Amino acid sequence: MSKRELLKSAKTWVIKVGSSLVTDNGKGLNREAIASWVEQIIELQKQGISVVLVSSGAVAEGVARLGLPGRPTAIHEQQAAAAVGQMGLIEAYERCFSAFNKHTAQVLLTHDDLSNRTRYLNARSTLNSLLRMGVTPIINENDTVVTEEICFGDNDTLGGLVANLINAQVLVIMTDQDGFYDADPRANAQAQLIREAKSNDNSLLQHVGDSGLLGKGGMLTKLKAAKLAARSGTLTAIVNGSHNGILLELLQGKEVGSLLLPDEQPIAARKQWLASHLKICGKLVLDDGAVNVLETSGRSLLPVGIKSVEGDFLRGEMVACVDSNAKTIARGLVNYDASEARQIISKSSDQILSILGYDGDHEMIHRDNLVLL
Repeated sequence: MSKRELLKSAKTWVIKVGSSLVTDNGKGLNREAIASWVEQIIELQKQGISVVLVSSGAVAEGVARLGLPGRPTAIHEQQAAAAVGQMGLIEAYERCFSAFNKHTAQVLLTHDDLSNRTRYLNARSTLNSLLRMGVTPIINENDTVVTEEICFGDNDTLGGLVANLINAQVLVIMTDQDGFYDADPRANAQAQLIREAKSNDNSLLQHVGDSGLLGKGGMLTKLKAAKLAARSGTLTAIVNGSHNGILLELLQGKEVGSLLLPDEQPIAARKQWLASHLKICGKLVLDDGAVNVLETSGRSLLPVGIKSVEGDFLRGEMVACVDSNAKTIARGLVNYDASEARQIISKSSDQILSILGYDGDHEMIHRDNLVLL
């Protein structure tokens, strides 16, 4: 199978749109372009693809709405512009999706939301719930309360983190260039488009300059985003978002843009990430039946198969799953704090509501967040 063919079989895409495209290089929202992207996203959804949209542009739109002479230099003024601009940004997307009788959801995130394990799981559950409901989440960095995106323009990074978060198979980064070049095409007429490469190929960094298109906020952040996405097996396509029908051409497997490929398949890469990047905060002692289920069927770990809880962990932290001989057989991100876990172990999932007073996750550890050792 051609690597481009993988785009056709992917069921979840994260699409990131840059400020220059959304705001027509800072002139205000490019509503015609937004309408075109939404129409293509609707077609992707008709093909059974779930789409999460990560959109920049709030600050630039705020500057235009407020009639400011240019982008403010003071951080608090940039944040104020972002607050105003976000209203216009989400309204424009909402209007376009509503024309197709489709609902959207505004989701504002910070990097802290995705590094804190509890908030990570909350964000993951919310986004997956929205996708199951047929709603298109529209995500932006929460510019009003953080400075990272304002200073560094790293919604590309946010796109990579969101791809990790929801196990997306594809990250599409739409920019104002045709893809990743071996030199700045604006300054070098001999620059060649790199059609395909490995996301973790460090030799690509030699093509990244110190400023302008290939500098900070340009292709460097896109390479970093591709590396982030690759750790959960996501392939990244860098394409020209102003090219008419670009998303549908990608779906058709056409040779457009640059394709940056992960080293491993999604499940294997995500499991490796979970196994190697998080410290163990507690233990779950399993009965023989639960051990057998995990080792032979690849299913989630339910409370009923747990005999005891050790440690004082929080929801979203990594715990070890051990058998009756204290042998570690798996690790995973737990869905309950230790105090709650102790109340529901050895109980069936339909008893969680009556025990805890709320209907939480049926699994102690979902299979997507569980790695066998």
